[in-house]
Amino acid sequence: MQTSLATQFPALESVTRPTVPTEQAAYYLNRRPQTLRIWAMNQHPIRPLNIHGRLHWKTEDLRRLLLGVAK
Repeated sequence: MQTSLATQFPALESVTRPTVPTEQAAYYLNRRPQTLRIWAMNQHPIRPLNIHGRLHWKTEDLRRLLLGVAK
């Protein structure tokens, strides 16, 4: 049985961490995680940070892209 991703991640407006992992960013952008990994290689306007070998996406960049605002 597959669990719903909606129950795993809080609303983007309530996220207080400076970055989120690829899976969480993909959920907010309504994309597959692999799409974001491709964006990271192809100079997409949103650029991830590499933290301990993992891609993390700035919460501020996600808000700017989706909501048109940055907190």
